Amino acid sequence: MRALSLRLRGIGIPGLLMLLVVLLCAALVVYPVVFIVAESLNVGEPGVFPPEAISLANYAGMRRDLDVLVNTLLVAFGATVMAVVIGFVLAWILTRTNIPGHGRLERLMELPYYMTPLVGAMAWAVLAAPKNGLLNQLWHVLGGGGDLFNIYAPLGIAWVMALFEGTVAFVMISAAMKSMDPSLEESSRVFGAGKLRTALRITLPLVAPGVLSATVFVFAEMLGAFAAAFVLGIPGRYYVVTTAIWESTQSFPPEYGRAAALGLSLFVAMVVTLTISKLIMRRGAYATITGKAFRPRPVDVGRARWLLVAVAWFYILVAVILPLAALLLTSFQKFATVDLSESIFTIANYVTALSTGTLGPAFLNSLILGLSVASIGVPVIGILTWIVYRSDLPGRGLVEYVLMFPQAVPRVVFGLGLLWAWINIPIPIYGTLWLLGIAYFTVFLPLGLRTMAGVVLQVDRSLEECARVCGASWLRQMRTISLPLLRPGLAAAWLLIFIASVRELGASIFLMGPRSKVVSPAIINAWLTSSSELSAAMAVILTATVFAAVVVLFGVARRFTGTQQA
Repeated sequence: MRALSLRLRGIGIPGLLMLLVVLLCAALVVYPVVFIVAESLNVGEPGVFPPEAISLANYAGMRRDLDVLVNTLLVAFGATVMAVVIGFVLAWILTRTNIPGHGRLERLMELPYYMTPLVGAMAWAVLAAPKNGLLNQLWHVLGGGGDLFNIYAPLGIAWVMALFEGTVAFVMISAAMKSMDPSLEESSRVFGAGKLRTALRITLPLVAPGVLSATVFVFAEMLGAFAAAFVLGIPGRYYVVTTAIWESTQSFPPEYGRAAALGLSLFVAMVVTLTISKLIMRRGAYATITGKAFRPRPVDVGRARWLLVAVAWFYILVAVILPLAALLLTSFQKFATVDLSESIFTIANYVTALSTGTLGPAFLNSLILGLSVASIGVPVIGILTWIVYRSDLPGRGLVEYVLMFPQAVPRVVFGLGLLWAWINIPIPIYGTLWLLGIAYFTVFLPLGLRTMAGVVLQVDRSLEECARVCGASWLRQMRTISLPLLRPGLAAAWLLIFIASVRELGASIFLMGPRSKVVSPAIINAWLTSSSELSAAMAVILTATVFAAVVVLFGVARRFTGTQQA
């Protein structure tokens, strides 16, 4: 006991705080994983813990799902490439060039994320479904033959995923670009390099932490994507891992073992991706924030600025304006059609949506969860990010792998793991918002970690070392040096986690109870059991609610900032 006491004194208060945070988060992640692993080995009665009989039969049976695994990798790879390219191009245009109205455009770039992949997938199903999609109907009216678009094809699924995850890549990469010293780009141009060459040879390598963080996160997000794959893949009978898992849980008897084995197989892909990312990061030095003061200055792109403005607005057109217009038109129609002369307009869909007793509480519960998880989670994730990338604690690399695990396992499966885990704990939180909040915090740990990682790696260690040399304590150093420099990453992480919590679907399906309904599963249920017109009305209500909440939050934050400055 005395030896243990001496060790704890040597660690100090910061060390004890970090140790407690790490142990808590590791328990939240590892505990459900134990149940997932156990179920993947279970060949007896489904859902029984401990299993009555175990074997590797569920893993051996994955040979029958080889086509599902290939489909998943193809869609995830294609969507990741498109999302990262979209995110990098938009981040460079809006943070490093002098295009007009870049501040307003930067705010508009967040809109696709507020819409959520579920709403986006439903909107593009209305727009580009074979035969009856609005764009295909318009093509037929104009005299075209066949279908111009088929959103149910693999490329269509990847396109929709990329549109609504490209915003995540944009936020993560732009946070790194805003923190980059512009004198490096100016030096390149002084030596005769053009704007495009400077962007490719200077800007891209220097923001590699943000780009790699975005790539790793988006790829893992695509592997575990459920909403777009469900809405667009099921009609075309194109199954990926998440939809195959859903199918397994809905069969009778449920194939929980197959679902758990499929989910854990994605962890292998995540480990490989994360390992490659770490190897690349170790080979270079990416710190661009030093003790030397700088002010970010945009690049003068001349007449090309109008072309760049058009590129930004085109993204907003296909990711926001077209989908919302399609949903609005469909939600006010009795039967969806692009021919307005044949349309029968009605508000019955909204009346039906608002008259259902669970929709209002579901919206309120989703907003409460978003605010709580983001406000409590961001400070904790900030400490974890500092531990992984700045501390000298042993095992911090293992901590990163543990914290990234929820992102590698589809949330549908992780939700099952959390369900089994908390049912076996004698604490009555199943079916309450408490369990949903714990689940959201756990599954969004990787989102916060990856969002802040790119900015943390750009902060030179010498700044923290100077603070400690001058006698600052660890807490004072974090408050006066580290946290102010990490403000872009913290703000981005808060916003991303808030919206992710409001729109969460996969983990919510198995964890919500009669008094803890949330909105995304309610919309999925309407999509499965009722008309596309009613589902469109519910999707419009969800989008409007999220937009209104974000506007209020921005107003409160602006007023709070103004009060502080005064």
